[in-house]
Amino acid sequence: MRGIAIAFAAAALFGASTPACKRLLGELPPFQLAGLLYLGAALGTGGWLLRERGTRPAQRLDPANRARLAGAVALGGIAGPVLLLHGLRLALAGSVSLLLNLEIAATAALGAWFFREPLGARGWLAVGGIAVAGAIVSGDAGWPGLAAAALVAAACLCWGADNQLTARIDGITPARAAFWKGAVAGSVNGAIGLATSPLPTTPARAIAALAVGALAYGVSVALFISAAQQLGATRAQAIFASAPFIGAALSFALLGEPLGRASLAAAALFAASVALLLRARHEHPHAHQRLEHVHEHRHDDGHHLHEHAGLAPSARHTHWHVHEPQAHAHPHWPDLHHRHGHR
Repeated sequence: MRGIAIAFAAAALFGASTPACKRLLGELPPFQLAGLLYLGAALGTGGWLLRERGTRPAQRLDPANRARLAGAVALGGIAGPVLLLHGLRLALAGSVSLLLNLEIAATAALGAWFFREPLGARGWLAVGGIAVAGAIVSGDAGWPGLAAAALVAAACLCWGADNQLTARIDGITPARAAFWKGAVAGSVNGAIGLATSPLPTTPARAIAALAVGALAYGVSVALFISAAQQLGATRAQAIFASAPFIGAALSFALLGEPLGRASLAAAALFAASVALLLRARHEHPHAHQRLEHVHEHRHDDGHHLHEHAGLAPSARHTHWHVHEPQAHAHPHWPDLHHRHGHR
């Protein structure tokens, strides 16, 4: 339940960013706005890093985890937001918000195809429903809607890969992963933006962009990574898919955008498909090999059997720890402790 609550909080923060970015695009081009958003994300994780002092991992990231982090930065931090902002320039913020549900389809499909996450017939039906709903939204807006949908779909594909990679990073906490993504991606996109044109906005608008990034791409990303490590990338993304509905509602309420029949029909199909995907879980006997890593955990979940004097089993905390070999059966999602695949 805590993982689900964390995922919803991340969704609320991220959902509000789409109408906010629509306003900011009036003065900032996509590369510069993307740079400011992700530099803000790095600033937004500063408090998390201070809380984690004394819980640093006992060793550096190994080559595999460094490659996962680099891929997440390149795809989710650099390419994804620029593609989204270019699409947002061409379409209404409400339509783009709903199209962001394509991210869950991309996350689920990539998880099944490349990371061997079990999805099943129900899951594939949900992915298909999400794709159809996206086609309804984009088709209703004509050619600009189709062009925007293509850009948003490409961004969602980048973020789907990012979700799968970050959910598999061991040896670095969610806040640190979000910090490095924000710092590197923000610097790269900001440098590209300044090289192509001077900064055309006021200091107040630049600060506003940094604030949006701190909340929507910093705190939100750190929360999502934490949820993905507890629930698995696909299921955490299923909950995070409430973000597009929040964004669409805010676009309608604050920007005065129309809410047509096609958007309402697509929203209903999106919601039904996400609910279907969220119900997909499985149970079977499985074995855990010896494992060393760091992440937030509690001691009453059946997997963390080490002891702490004076710490309640339900208390959540973060530190480097060791799992001894274990075999058992229980309903589970593909979280950090259940990366086994199925043929």
